[in-house]
Amino acid sequence: MIDISLWMDLFLKGLEVHFSDRVWFVGLQGSYGRNEAKASSDIDMVVILDELTADDIKVYNRFLDTLPHRDLICGFLSGKKEILNWEPADLFQFYYDTTPIRGSLDVLVPLLDDTAIRRAVRTGACNIYHGCVHNMLYEKSEEILRSLYKSASFVVQAIAFMQTGKYVKYQKDLLGVVSADEKAIVSTFLALKNGANVDFNAMSETLFKWASKLLERI
Repeated sequence: MIDISLWMDLFLKGLEVHFSDRVWFVGLQGSYGRNEAKASSDIDMVVILDELTADDIKVYNRFLDTLPHRDLICGFLSGKKEILNWEPADLFQFYYDTTPIRGSLDVLVPLLDDTAIRRAVRTGACNIYHGCVHNMLYEKSEEILRSLYKSASFVVQAIAFMQTGKYVKYQKDLLGVVSADEKAIVSTFLALKNGANVDFNAMSETLFKWASKLLERI
């Protein structure tokens, strides 16, 4: 298991060397950000610079190559201007799933109004509906189905926020908040996350029907 605190110290020191005071924000997403990481979990970093150039991307890439566990490092790199002009619907999950390490993303909060969150739910439902149908017809991939259920759990987080005004960080806690339809989706996601076998046809049909109904009501 990676000692994320030691790894983060190396990461922050390297950022300081390569970008100095140009670093506006550093955050951690995913399972490490939620303290749910396993040995195989990605290290999902968010780095936002004062501005981002093509040369900066090359420098950042070379820097990542010097770090331990390079194969597990992923995440988001951006300039400040771009993130402030990002599609607000995409910023909902980005903001709430990011654990700040250095700096703050609170400047994004005014962008996350009811319209943006509703659009996040609708866009998520559209993508899941299309992805599910495509997978049932063509790919027929269990991995894609697992990924679609993961995406659906994020949509349910946004639905819960719409209903309660509070962000439920851990998917298991959604089970006490959302409706029966959403509970079924989250329960399947959690089962798959914990290693359950995929019943491809039944799980695909459930997800397809859920996304279709969600599009009608949102």
